[in-house]
Amino acid sequence: MAHALLPCPTLRRPQDIDFADFTLPTLSDSLLEAGQEAQFGRGWSLIRGVPVWRYSRQQQLAAYWILGLHWGRAVPQNASGHLIGHIKDIGHDPKNPLTRLYATNAAQPWHNDGPADLVSLLCLSDAEEGGDSGWSSSISVHNEILRRAPHLAALLAGPWFFDRKTEVPEGKKPFFEIPVFNYHKGYLSVNYSDNYYHLSQRHAEVPKLTAEHHEAMRLFNELASGPELSLRMVLRAGDVQLLSNHTCLHYRGAFRDSPAHTRHLLRLWLSPPNDRPLPECYAEIMAGSVVPGKRGGIIIQGATPNIPEEAE
Repeated sequence: MAHALLPCPTLRRPQDIDFADFTLPTLSDSLLEAGQEAQFGRGWSLIRGVPVWRYSRQQQLAAYWILGLHWGRAVPQNASGHLIGHIKDIGHDPKNPLTRLYATNAAQPWHNDGPADLVSLLCLSDAEEGGDSGWSSSISVHNEILRRAPHLAALLAGPWFFDRKTEVPEGKKPFFEIPVFNYHKGYLSVNYSDNYYHLSQRHAEVPKLTAEHHEAMRLFNELASGPELSLRMVLRAGDVQLLSNHTCLHYRGAFRDSPAHTRHLLRLWLSPPNDRPLPECYAEIMAGSVVPGKRGGIIIQGATPNIPEEAE
């Protein structure tokens, strides 16, 4: 990695670095294996020891970009076109329902990230207190709901309405419809975020959540957070997590920063060319396409893909 970073170009434009520009002869095979494990194995991989403390911010971004190139095409994460996101408390109000919780220090309940096949985080520094990360198998959650409450499993396989917050593509409504449980060509893909279901209720066109919907969400959250189906850890500087967005849920605990310890992570949303087939309803959340390698991201007219050096 150190040799790959020597000619480190500016990352203001994502096309500045391509997979062919850098070789990691002692690392690439392990990175590709981590991607395969996340996509087709247990659903997640953890890599430790990226020496981020040795790098400038520009080098940290370049190193992470190079890692991500092994796993897929990076897609925009917000209306500003950010291809690498900054997960950091920048003082946004978590009580505002339109706030993106990754820009606060509040807890983020169990969820998928939406417009990506793979989700990755690189920890630059951890908090003074709290900020634990959790992973849970959404496939196991599905199986347990099917065993305990098949009527709720059927409900979760039906229509659920998902709010777009402030990131509405041209010509689209500020909400869309997608099931939580999606069965397609032999695959089960799960898309879940109860915050967005609740927020969709602000739109008159969206049907009201029923008592049964709330029961389904309560059971889903209870199972996802249980010790049988989840694990939790604190990401330390140099840790990289890679998750399948279709088979793994993730969680972030509330945290407290200090001048000496500020939690700061980088995030990639990735679209691998060989990922699973998805049903057509995913086009609403995957920027209009379900074609592997060409789907995903938040695409807003006028937003140029870019990589900011700091949280915005």
